[in-house]
This record gives sequence, C-alpha cells and structure tokens, in this order.
Amino acid sequence: MNSSIIRYILGSVLKIEAVFMILPCFVAVVYHEKNGIYYLIVSVISFIVGMLMSRKKPDKYIFYLKEGCVATALSWIFLSIFGALPFWLSGEIPSYIDALFETVSGFTTTGSSILSNVEALSHCALFWRSFTHWIGGMGVLVFLLAIIPLSGGSDINLMRAESPGPSVGKFVPKIKYTAQILYLIYFVMTTAEIFLLIMGKMPVFDAITLSFGTAGTGGFGIKNNSIAGYSPYHQWIITIFMILFGVNFNAYYLILFKKLKKALKMEEVRAYFLIIFLAVAIITGSLIRTDMGFCTALRHAAFQVGSIITTTGYATINFDAWSQTCRTILVLLMFIGACAGSTGGGIKVSRFIVLIKTVMKELNSFIHPKSIRKIKMDDKQVEHEVVRSINVYFTTFTLIFILSLFAISLEGHDLVTNFTAIAATINNIGPGLNMVGPECNFGFFNNFSKLVMIFDMLAGRLELFPLLILFHPGIWKEFLAQKVSEKRNNKEFRLQNTRAERECASPGGFLFDRK
Repeated sequence: MNSSIIRYILGSVLKIEAVFMILPCFVAVVYHEKNGIYYLIVSVISFIVGMLMSRKKPDKYIFYLKEGCVATALSWIFLSIFGALPFWLSGEIPSYIDALFETVSGFTTTGSSILSNVEALSHCALFWRSFTHWIGGMGVLVFLLAIIPLSGGSDINLMRAESPGPSVGKFVPKIKYTAQILYLIYFVMTTAEIFLLIMGKMPVFDAITLSFGTAGTGGFGIKNNSIAGYSPYHQWIITIFMILFGVNFNAYYLILFKKLKKALKMEEVRAYFLIIFLAVAIITGSLIRTDMGFCTALRHAAFQVGSIITTTGYATINFDAWSQTCRTILVLLMFIGACAGSTGGGIKVSRFIVLIKTVMKELNSFIHPKSIRKIKMDDKQVEHEVVRSINVYFTTFTLIFILSLFAISLEGHDLVTNFTAIAATINNIGPGLNMVGPECNFGFFNNFSKLVMIFDMLAGRLELFPLLILFHPGIWKEFLAQKVSEKRNNKEFRLQNTRAERECASPGGFLFDRK
C-alpha cells in the first residue's frame, strides 16, 4: 500500500479546509462576532497539521483503488473532526459528539440536526454549517483533483471513491479538467440561485447560506421553520434548483457542449423527472382533498418531493401531518434518491433502473431459457461487473440498515422514528417522521445512537465501501507490513552508513585492509 500518498492527500485536504475556514472569520468580522476567533484558531491548527503531513513528498504518486478508498474515507473523517472543533470550542454546541454529528451531517449533505434553536447560533456558525454542505456536495477531493492532479491516471481512483453512483467516468481525457468542469458548473448554478433569490428581495446572507444548502442538497436552514417563512417565489426558486442539482452532471456537460438531444435521451434523467412528476401529482391530489388550494398544494408537493428525492431536506410545511399515502411516497423517495453523478444522496435512480432491467432479464430467461439478452442503458451495454457491484451494494446497504436500526432500537424509541432516522441518515436526507420529523431534531438520541448515525451518514455519502474498507483487516495488515519493511530497510540503511563512516575514519580509508 502506498501510505505516503495517503498521508500527502490527507495533509492537502486539511490545508484546503484551513483555507475554507477563513471564510467564517470574515463573516464574524462583518457581523462583529467574537466567535470568529475560534475558526481562525482551528484554521491555523489545521494548516499546521496539514503542512506537517504533506511536507514530505510521496515516493510515488501512482496508487490504486484501495488507496483511493482509504484516502477518501480518512479525508472525510479528518474533515469532520477538525470541522467540528469551532462549534465545540465556542460553546455554541457544548458536546463534542453533538458538534461532530452536526459537522458530519453538514459535510455529508445530510442536514439532520441536533439543534432545537438554530436561530440562536452566530452568523459565522450558520455560515460554516451551510458552507460544509457546499464543500461536501461536489466533494473536497474533486476540488483537490482540480488543483493538484496526480500522475499515472491514479486520480480516477479518488473520483471513483468519492463520487456518487455505480460508475464514474471522465468528461475529458484528463481528470483534472473533468474536476474543473464539474466545479465550474457547480459554481455557476450556485451563483445563479443566489442571484435569483436576492432578486426576490431575500437578504444576502440568507440567499448565500440557503443556496449552499440547495447546491449541496444538504438542507441546513438558518431559521427554525426551515423555508416556511419565505415567500412562494423563494420556495419555487429553491424547488427548481433542488431538482436541478439532483440531475446527473453529465447531462449539463452535454448541454454545455451543445449535445442537447443526447442529454435528453439519458434514461436516468428521464426516469428521475418521471418519478418527480408522478409523486407531485399524487401528493397534490391528496392535499387538494384537504381543502388546500391547487396552487398552494402544488407548491408544497413540488417542494417536498424535490427536497426528499434530492435528499436536500428543506421543508415548507410539516409533511409528517400529511396522509399515510403522502408519507409513504416520501419515505420511498428517501431510498430512491437523486441521479448518479449529482450532489444528491440515496441509492440513486440508475441503480434502480439496472435492478429492474436485471429482474426483467431473469423473468425473460424463465420464458425463453435459450435466449441471450443483455442489459443496456443509454444504448450501451451494462457490464457484468457493474451489475454485480449493484447487487452487492443493495445487499450491503440492507445489512447496514438492519444493523443500524437494531442498534438504535436499544434506546427504546418507536419503530417509525428509528426507521426513518436511519433512512434519513444513511440516505443523507435530513428529516424523518415522528420524533425526527421536519419540526423536530435528533438531539434526544444518546451518544451511542448518534455515533451509529454518524457512521451511517459517512457510509451513505461515500457509497458504503470506501468507509467499510477501513474495517477490513487486510488493509491494516498490509499497512503494518509496509511499515515494518520500511523500518527494516531504514535500519539496514543506517547500518550501512555507519559501517561506511567507520571505514572512512580508519587508516587508509576504504583501502584499509581489515584482515
């Protein structure tokens, strides 16, 4: 294992976080808040640690998928550990476990919160909460690849480990340019939303923080009632951008380079919008029957469907009070999630498409045993390896879900609360139902349950396996074996140097006959 490149990447990530953490300091200066000093202190600490870790260049920059997974998982853990410190040091979140939960929820774009009064936080804390969504939405390692390309094609392994979806490809031959294109699209869309919200007379601070939450499909609000207090215009703008950020960014790349027809033919994107349309239609019809006006019903239905399927988690209404049919649809959308290659979470629409096609293929084999039928998507054959990985993903997801549900059930809360709490965290949604509904929070869980959900949030954001690989004994055996080998080689090298020095110091130097 190339541990030197992992160390170098972790150091680079911490330096990037240190730079990002300067932004809340500026916010604190603007609003004359003293808490900004804690962000500055942690920024300095993070930068120093990052410098120490990345000071020595790696022996070789080439690495494989296992190193990519380990580096990705550890990067997100380090980001969260350091990112939680300002909340804890400032006393705005007194418990470090709570601060860690809030920070992991931010970076993983989950949006689940332990806070009962969000408006009590300082502006710099609110900004940092929302900005963690924006960082985590596209991925900090994608940002790293945009500025520090690795050699030998190894950088694709980092993108594969961090990017959501069953498979990851390149827009252009070099990953560096792919990462730059992704962030350019991401930045332009975020800026457009900020501009449109400000045009609707939303305060600048609100527009920036809410756009960060929308772009990253995170959902941290800066008001206790989330988005309910804003105008219908603002709610519609956020609805549209939530749905847009849930689209596969490959489609935007195709549109950007004038390949609109190819973008419209993407099966996943068409299925994604079809699911949204059907869900909105059913929920709108259900809300109209409760004497709600058509326009209001459509707005709330569209907003909540967009919020849940993209795993953003904003709310304009207490959807926990809706009918069983509406709530069931929302829970199903939690698992479906957004498109692969978007900033959204969930299992992803593409996986469900491949799963359905796999089932149809198996059924067809019963009817026509001798037929050979290949699974295709976007007129391209889906490789057997991708189908196998999707099947393994579903199995692993189910196993983690069951174990997590059992673990937090030991605390004694009702099944709906526990079930939707795990669904909300592992799918990076935010709110659930009952005690974790849109008007509630996760603060009542004990520390053990919070740690379980912290694991679920990280696992869900990293597509399970990059995080699970840290628990594989083979990785650590290989790491320890490498360290032992390096230590032995260093010892032999020192002994050789010592002998050489003695021989040089002897009469006649190296020509001295020791016989």
